[in-house]
Parts: sequence; structure tokens; C-alpha cells
Amino acid sequence: MLVQAHLKDPPLSKRHHMHATEREAHILDAVRRRGFISFQELESQMTASAATIRRDLERLMTAGLLTRVHGGAKRREVKSPAAATRRDSSPHLEGTPFTENLNKNIAQKAAIGKAAAKLCNSKEAVMIDGGSTTLQMCQHLAGLELQALTNSLPIVTALLHHGGTRVLVPAGQVFPEQNIILSLNNDDGMPLFHAPKLFMGAAALGPAGLMQVDMLLIAAERRLIERADELIVLVDSSKFDGPSGHVVCRLDEIDVVVTDKGISQKQTAMLRAAEIKVIIAS
Repeated sequence: MLVQAHLKDPPLSKRHHMHATEREAHILDAVRRRGFISFQELESQMTASAATIRRDLERLMTAGLLTRVHGGAKRREVKSPAAATRRDSSPHLEGTPFTENLNKNIAQKAAIGKAAAKLCNSKEAVMIDGGSTTLQMCQHLAGLELQALTNSLPIVTALLHHGGTRVLVPAGQVFPEQNIILSLNNDDGMPLFHAPKLFMGAAALGPAGLMQVDMLLIAAERRLIERADELIVLVDSSKFDGPSGHVVCRLDEIDVVVTDKGISQKQTAMLRAAEIKVIIAS
């Protein structure tokens, strides 16, 4: 079940010093209702120090009441032993499989990919998150001799044919349905990699920000965002009417959105109000 991204936690008075039991109750309530809450949100909502909040999360995790993920905490999923065994033996992400997305809005994605590729400079380092739209960039990157970090197996295959391009992949497990590599331990094995630009797709984009369906994917994308100077989002116009999901980042964390001419004036105004540069691919 998707968590509606428009749900917000009730504001807390900064004058009120919360005791440990109150903090824990607030954390658990947020996780129960929303599925995930970021560490940044908890810091802004409570008067406690960062170290205190971390200890609260550790206690709740040890008690089996939530699960710690990179950047915050999520609802603990209780599964039967048989279901857990099936999941471990066959890794699976929520959402539409990559092969299905590949055949949706092909013309729009091709134009978006071509426009996004023009934002890359010769010999620079970039990160390209897996997705059917970001894949469309690859054919236009030949000759730039980029140093590209990607978690996408199709993108790796496409870039390997480009002379002078260095391709890096994170450590982790392959998820066949999405054709991507994700770490199950909140560690992608490349802590020193940094890039001026990160190109990323989305399941949906709306007033709450960039949204995805699976929590594991969100944790991986947050790690990429933290290592980039500029976040460039590639979405066809249908994604603005997509279902709400878990928020990866707020609109004010996005620098550029590359989309197609199907975007409405209202949606364009929403992005520009958040000081996002909008590129409409023809």
C-alpha cells in the first residue's frame, strides 16, 4: 500500500521540551502513519539534539518497533518466515518493472534524454540513477569521456561502448525486475565518490517533491543526492499526475527538471515557484 505523501506530522511547540517517552511516541506515530520519516524532519520537529534523536531511534530499532535506514527510519514490516524466505531468495522492489516502463511514452523519454545529455560537460564526473528515462541519455554521451557512476545494468551496457568513458558501479545486490544494483546494508561501497551532477528519474513529481514507491530505492537515492552538487530530474509529463508515494526529496532540493511539452502551466508554475529550472524537450 502506498503512503500518501501529503500527510504531515502535527507541528510541535519549540518551547516544549519533550521527554524520551514523548519523543518515541512522536517518532512511532509518524512512522506508523507515513511509513518513513527522515532524520532531518525529526531534528526540525523536536528540541532534542541530533545525538539524542539517534539514541531514540536505536532504542526503538532494538525493541523491534521500527527499522533504521539511511537518512531516517521506516515502518517495520512483519512477515511470515515463508514470505521472508521467498523475498531473500528472490529480491523484489515495489513498482512497475523496468521492461514495462521501457515501452511507455517512448518518444517523450527519448527527447528528454537527448536534452538532459546536453547538460553534461566533457570529462566530468556524473551520476546516473537507473530508470527508463535516464537510459535515453546514454546514446548522446559518446565522445564526452565521462566518469559515470550508475546503479543501472542497462546504462552500464550502453556506456561501455563509448571510448574513453569510465563506468563505476556501486556494491550491492542485483534486483532483476528493475535491472539495478542496490545495497541491502545502507552502504554502496563508494563513500568517496562525488559528482557535480546527478541525473534521476521518479515515479511521481508533485508539490511534496520527488516520489518513489520502494523504501529501499529511496535510501539508495538519498545517498546519491548527498554526493551531488546539482540534482537534475528527468520525468515525462505523465509523472506529474502519478500516484503519491514515499518522498525522496523536497522540491527545493531539485535544481533542474527536464520534461516534455505535455507539462501544464500549473505544473510549470509549481516548479518555478520552487526556483527549479524547467527544460522542456521538443
